[in-house]
Amino acid sequence: MYALPVQNLPKGNEWLYEIKFDGYRCLTGRDSSGVVTLWSRRGNPFTNQFPHIAHACERLPLNTLVDGEIVALDETGRVSFNLLQHRRSKAQALVFYAFDVLIYRGRSVLTVPLYFRRQVLRRVFEDSNAAPIGLSESIEAGPADLMRVVKEFGFEGIVAKRKESSYESGKRSGAWVKYKVERGQEFVIGGYTPGNPFDALIVGYYEGGRFLYAAKVRNGFVPLVRREMATKFKGLETDTCPFANLPEKKRTQWALTKEEMKNCVWLKPELVAQIEFTEWTPDNHLRHSKFVGLREDKGAREVVREG
Repeated sequence: MYALPVQNLPKGNEWLYEIKFDGYRCLTGRDSSGVVTLWSRRGNPFTNQFPHIAHACERLPLNTLVDGEIVALDETGRVSFNLLQHRRSKAQALVFYAFDVLIYRGRSVLTVPLYFRRQVLRRVFEDSNAAPIGLSESIEAGPADLMRVVKEFGFEGIVAKRKESSYESGKRSGAWVKYKVERGQEFVIGGYTPGNPFDALIVGYYEGGRFLYAAKVRNGFVPLVRREMATKFKGLETDTCPFANLPEKKRTQWALTKEEMKNCVWLKPELVAQIEFTEWTPDNHLRHSKFVGLREDKGAREVVREG
């Protein structure tokens, strides 16, 4: 189930509020024989990528399936998506926060209200709530107080969920909504400009089946990250520009004109990156964009403009 982006948090007693973590969405299940499996939101296996989390989830009851988020915590206890990119050397910093349960001891609870699923989830974690797995607590506070806490501790945002809502797999119905404090979202990499080994990523998003250019992203890279990124490009090079709205006629610092496109290397739009930025410009470009990391849990076709 997905959260719908909103410009303002809903108010009222019918809503539960949770912290929005900046990590990888993950389903974790323990079958009747005790075997634990982790899946990404795309259904790809995560078990071997996060063995530390999988081992901890062996405490879950048999025939139980839980929804949550894998995050990395830095030395100060703050969530760091950047650290998550280097999880192999930072396994002890990984935590799985569970926020919903789909199956409990072999029984589906998809159609029961969220407030009841939260009670079930607490029972799941009565014996399992120990690092590196834990329960993502709902917060009893108004939106204004929530915003102050989120900003103070550097969280990405807030998720609000209707207490009476059922779990709607694969849907973004509006029963769950997300409000981001920091401007940022996923974008698809459609090319790059050459450098050492590249100068800037060329990124975009999908709208009605069309892949649209949004920005050239130069910031957020150290030499090691640039080299690692360049290895991801191999096998994706193409002679055809994948963006439907290029070239642009008006020359600005964000635009890509026909002349500038001669210096671009195009890629099949498959890689998804997390990008931070300050705002959208009037001509639909990103201002002050910065690369945060690659997202392995999002499909390229899922990436649309948010907000």
